[in-house]
This record gives sequence, structure tokens and C-alpha cells, in this order.
Amino acid sequence: MLRVPDARFIVAFDRASEADSVRMGGKCAGLARMIAAGVNVPNGFAITTDAYAEHLESGRLRSRVEALMRSIDIGNVDDEEEKSSEIRRLIMSAAMPAGVEAEIRRAYRAIAEDDDLPVAVRSSATAEDMPDASFAGQQDTYLWIVGEDDVVERVKACWASLFNARAISYRARNGLGWLDAQMGVGVQKMVDAAAAGVAMTLDPITGNRTRIVIDAAFGLGEPVVSGEITPDNFVVEKVMLEILKRKIANKDRELVADRAARRTVHKVIEASRRALPSLSDAQVIAVARLAKVLEKSMGCPQDVEWAIDRDLPDGENVVILQSRPETVWSRKKVEREKTYAVGIEGVLGALLSPLRVKQ
Repeated sequence: MLRVPDARFIVAFDRASEADSVRMGGKCAGLARMIAAGVNVPNGFAITTDAYAEHLESGRLRSRVEALMRSIDIGNVDDEEEKSSEIRRLIMSAAMPAGVEAEIRRAYRAIAEDDDLPVAVRSSATAEDMPDASFAGQQDTYLWIVGEDDVVERVKACWASLFNARAISYRARNGLGWLDAQMGVGVQKMVDAAAAGVAMTLDPITGNRTRIVIDAAFGLGEPVVSGEITPDNFVVEKVMLEILKRKIANKDRELVADRAARRTVHKVIEASRRALPSLSDAQVIAVARLAKVLEKSMGCPQDVEWAIDRDLPDGENVVILQSRPETVWSRKKVEREKTYAVGIEGVLGALLSPLRVKQ
């Protein structure tokens, strides 16, 4: 594996510093931190927000996007969709600045060693997973992208996804301007997953932090993350790492790689395999153990995307694709603490006010 060259618009995951985090976006910064902590993460690099800004500055693109953003009738779904489509068309049709494109191509060749390595191209917005507003899933990810030409096009598509109608509406509702979110992009070796899914280091239904809850399915994990399929579900006790519950779904399809066609496809699962668990007990425990390590390393409950890599030997084949702070129960905790503080402050205010009058 060649070394990703140092460059103005590129940061290799395995050489990123904390100072690089703000330029990488939330997703890429998280990957870099996990690699620094010794977690098994597929190799790759971030295309920084500087590259996105450079693209906007080319060909008067920024002023044209700004004019369209000002003209949107927020709350009017048809107008949001129409202006969103126009902005994304402008970003995709504009030529990428030559310096940015050259660095992306050079970095891809470095991790590919040729022009035939499948990669995932993932959006990594700077506003992702803020404590009070989760942007997870609002921008695009492209799987099994092969060749530097396609990588360059998908990077532009990730930039453009910052302006899909859902993201525009979400930022408006949360009081964020269009410049408040910048876009980094991650390019990462594609995992040929035997199984994949998500792991929460608390119970997403009850908030119980003594549990790790794992959803899993055969193949790549995107159908699990997006809710397209009903996954297998495992509940693991966090301290002793014992499986407490398992619910095996009837899984009729999986998302897998079509190597010849250089893309992913939905494949029908043969009847004899549909009711089998997607993970062995040993794999369930291995996923739970890694999720527990990530929670400790990151200092808060985590929402972890993982996969079982067919290309790696048993015992080393659980890889982490993403880990971000859990937001639902974390926000509830903050809201409870604020409510409690206001209540106590109110009581103290009532108790102390007579004393203040007498003074």
C-alpha cells in the first residue's frame, strides 16, 4: 500500500492531527480518531472543506448558489425541491478546479496502486452530529466506486448533496445559514462485507446504558442503516459481554458487490439461508467489544457502523466504518438537566427573594 501524499486539499486518515479535524468534516474526523486509537478502520483519505470552498469560488459558483438560496420559499416543498435541483445541477456541471482534481486523483492512485480499487465515497459535513442537531443521513454516500474519473464525479456529487431539499429545510429549521455547513469528503477502501450493520452502546428504546444493541444483516450495511430491511437484532450485556436476547429476521435480500459491473446490487437470498443468523455468537461479541471500546475512547454513547470483511481472517475481520455520538438519548439527558436546573433555580429564587427584600 502506497503512502497518500501530503497535499493542500488531502489529509490521510492515518496521519491526521486534531488540528485537521475541522477541515475534514465530522465523519472523516471520527475515522481519523479511531485509527489513532488503534481501531481497525479501512484505509483512506479526506478531501478537505478547502477543496469544497475552492470549487464554490470557481466560475462565479458561490454567488449563483447564494442568489438561489436567498430566493427559496422555505416551507414551500415544491420551491425547495426546484431550487435544490438547480443548485445541485450548478455544482455538478462546474469544472472542478485543476489543483483539487489533481490531488484527488493522486491520492486515489496511492491507495489503489492502480485504477481498479473499489472505494466508498462518503459525505462528511462539518455540521454533522452536532449535540443539538443531527445531520446524519442527510448527505450522500456512494459505494463500490472504481477508477479516478468516477471518484472525482462522486466527490462533486457529495458536495452537491449539501443542498438537497431535505438538508436545506433542516438547516433553515435549526437557524443555520447555508455557509454554516461545509463539506469534506471521505474516500475509503470498500469493504466486501459478509455481514454488516449498526451497534448502539445503549438501548435505543429505553436508553439503558448497560446494554449494547446490534442490528445486522447479510451483505453491506446500507439497507440496515436506511431501514430498508428488517435486520437480525442482538442485545448484549455491556460489562460481561453476554448475549441476552437475539431475534433472527427472515432476510430475503442483501446488498452485495457486482465486481464485473463495478457496482452494488440487491441479491435475492436463497431460501435455505434466509432464517439463519447473519452473525455467529463470536462475531456478535466481537462487534460489541469494539463498540464498547469506542464508547470509552470517545467518552459518550456511540452509534457505530461496522462490517465483517470477507478479505480479512477471522479474529481481525470486524472493521468499523463510522462511529458518531448517539444523539436521541443524549439530547433527552440535556433537556432533563436544563429542566432540573430551571426548577432548582426557581425554588432558590423564591426562597431567597424575601431575604433580598428585607435587605
